[in-house]
Amino acid sequence: MTTGTSRPEQDTVGSPQAAKLTFWTMTAMVVGSMVGAGVFSLPRRFATETGVAGALIAWVVAGTGMLMLAFVFQTLAMRRPHLDAGVYAYAKAGFGEYPGFFAAFGYWASACVGNVTYWVLIMSTVGAIAPALGDGDTVLAIVLSSVGLWAFFLLISRGIKEATAINRIVTVAKLVPILVFILIAVFYLDPGVFADNFWGADYAGSLFNQVRGTMLATVFVFLGVEGASVYSRHAKRREDVGRATILGFLSVFAIFASVTIVSYGVMPMAEIAELRQPSMAGVLEEAVGTWGKVFVSVGLIVSVLGAYLAWTLMAAEVLFVAAKDDDMPRFLRRQTAADVPIAALVLTTALAQVFLVVTLFSDDAFNFALDMTSALTLIPFLLAAGYAVKVALGEPGRDRGNRRELVVALVATAYTAFLLYAAGLKYVLVSFIVYAPATILFVMVRREQGRRLFSPGEAVLLAISIAGALLGVVALAAGWISL
Repeated sequence: MTTGTSRPEQDTVGSPQAAKLTFWTMTAMVVGSMVGAGVFSLPRRFATETGVAGALIAWVVAGTGMLMLAFVFQTLAMRRPHLDAGVYAYAKAGFGEYPGFFAAFGYWASACVGNVTYWVLIMSTVGAIAPALGDGDTVLAIVLSSVGLWAFFLLISRGIKEATAINRIVTVAKLVPILVFILIAVFYLDPGVFADNFWGADYAGSLFNQVRGTMLATVFVFLGVEGASVYSRHAKRREDVGRATILGFLSVFAIFASVTIVSYGVMPMAEIAELRQPSMAGVLEEAVGTWGKVFVSVGLIVSVLGAYLAWTLMAAEVLFVAAKDDDMPRFLRRQTAADVPIAALVLTTALAQVFLVVTLFSDDAFNFALDMTSALTLIPFLLAAGYAVKVALGEPGRDRGNRRELVVALVATAYTAFLLYAAGLKYVLVSFIVYAPATILFVMVRREQGRRLFSPGEAVLLAISIAGALLGVVALAAGWISL
């Protein structure tokens, strides 16, 4: 038998025993994935779009929709236990290899872009006292972020068990400043300020448009709800996947909604909308002084680094499992003796590095990367929800789901479709620009297998993606849309 010492890297055949994760570790991965940069930016993101009433409606809509998605992942984890890597596997099982490939790539790319927002926000936070870092998009900020990027690569490459143990500790540590913020904001809440902020009177447009404007922000902060299902091959017990998803979601939903609503009682909306990110720090500074800003800033750095760890793990896992299923090139199957998908991890880190450099040329690197992360994830989510509908209706040779499962799947599908509408044409077109070139990897896979490159149906999807990408490039060049 080949030992890990003599052969540090292994292919799918003869790969090491997968590390097994407990229910609480998987719950921590869900919470750790969801509580990252997004929660610290919520006050400003909401205040620029709507008041208290719109925020409450937005959280009800987002909470209901995302809860349905959480139930979808729970149901699929139990009814299709042979499918690993969650979002990607469900899209492939429901709609074929090419859509499954797009789901895998889109989910992976969104994780990479999301990781960039973490480093940008860290540097922007430190930039409040070190002007050379600016808003996290200066040359010095990019250099320091790159050092951190590859330092985490070295940490994760040591082994899955070590990385998930660190994530469990960090998850607890980063929740403390957020909970303290909520308690302090409630104590300092001014009923008069809260009432003035209730209807969002300073904003033009209907309440519907105000709510629509917050939707991508809610998607971003809820990304990670699928964390347990992505890592399902490591679960000690299959039923823990769904339980961890639901518990993690409900815990984080309560935190996110609370952070947003209590902020409206501390400062006028117009002032919150002008705060530097992380805006939670500015709100707490208004309430208690400078120490509040420092407290939140330190908590943000701990939180973001923990979320970055969890998301890097999940992104590499998606590429690795897709390669095992012959839907990504074979080189991405490579593992180390410590159960780390090393080739996928290298590619994940490299793409994040590319996006970091791109932020040098963006006017608002953080907000664009945040919205782009959300937009890239919507198609994989829509395909997963659509597959849940097919499962509930009954696939050939399999039992039908019950009425509750069908209703949940239909609501989740409708909600995700609404999110694509709320994202707007800009982000759909830019997503096509990212998706279309990825087909090169799909072609590599088909050539490795000696198969026909595209079936007639796949050729139609290819044509649509290329047309969307070309339209997106033209729109950017002509100034119809901007980054």
